[in-house]
Amino acid sequence: MAGRRGARSGRGWDALPPPAARRSTDDRPPGELDGDETERGNVPARRRRSSPGGNPTAPGSRWGAAPGAGSRSLSGSGSPDGSGSSGGSGEQSESERAREICLRQLALRPRTRAELAKVLARKEISEEAIAEVLDRYDEVGIIDDAAFARAWVASRHHGRGLARRALANELRQRGVDAEVAGEALDSIDDEGEAAAARALVDRKLRTATGPPDAVFRRLVGMLARKGYPAGVAIRAVKDALADRDAEAAEFADQIDADALADETGEPT
Repeated sequence: MAGRRGARSGRGWDALPPPAARRSTDDRPPGELDGDETERGNVPARRRRSSPGGNPTAPGSRWGAAPGAGSRSLSGSGSPDGSGSSGGSGEQSESERAREICLRQLALRPRTRAELAKVLARKEISEEAIAEVLDRYDEVGIIDDAAFARAWVASRHHGRGLARRALANELRQRGVDAEVAGEALDSIDDEGEAAAARALVDRKLRTATGPPDAVFRRLVGMLARKGYPAGVAIRAVKDALADRDAEAAEFADQIDADALADETGEPT
C-alpha cells in the first residue's frame, strides 16, 4: 500500500502540479487577467473601467476622431466660414458683376443685346467685359434678338392691336437690327392688319358717344397712334360706323376713304 500511495503522490498519472506563485501586476504581460477578473465581450472589465470618463470618442481613442473633425467634414471646406476658400478678398470680377446685372434684367423680361449693353454701360462696365459676357450669352442662347422680335410682334400685335409700323418703331428703339425686325414683321400681312384695325374699332364703338363725325375722328386718330396707315384706319372706321345704326351709316356713306387718305399724304 505504501508503494502504491507513493506512486499516486509522485509523478504518476494523477499527480497534481504545485500551485503557481501569484505574480505581481508588474510581472504580468500587458492585457493578461488575474484569476478573479472577468472579461465581458472582447474588452476586459478593468481596461474598460480605466477609460477616462467612459467616453468612447475621447481624444486619441480608437473609437472616433478628435473633437472638431466632424464639423469640418460637414462644412466641406477647411475655411472657418465653410465658403470653400481659405483666403482671398471675395471681390467680384468685372465679368462676374456684368453677368449678375444681366441676369437681374432678364428676370424682369426678355431683353435684346443692345438693351443689356446699354444697362451695363450705365453701370460703368468696360466695353471689353460687355462684349465678353454678351458674346457668351449669344452663344448659349440666353439672348436671341430674332426670337425676341418674333415674341414681341406676336404679343404686341394680338394683345395691344399695334400695326406693323408701330411695332417696327418699338423694335428699332430696343436695338433690333432692321433685317431681323423685318423678318418678324412678315408674320403680319395686309389682311391681318385690316382685321386687327376693325376689331379695335368695334371694341371702342361699344362705349363711344357723340355725333358720328366726332366719333369718326377719334377712332381714326386712335388707329393712327397704333401705327395703322391712313387708308386702313379710315376704311375700318367707315365700315364699322355703317354697321352701327342708321345715323352713323348715313354719315359713313359720305366718307371717301381714298380721298381722305390722299389728303394725309400717308400710304394707304
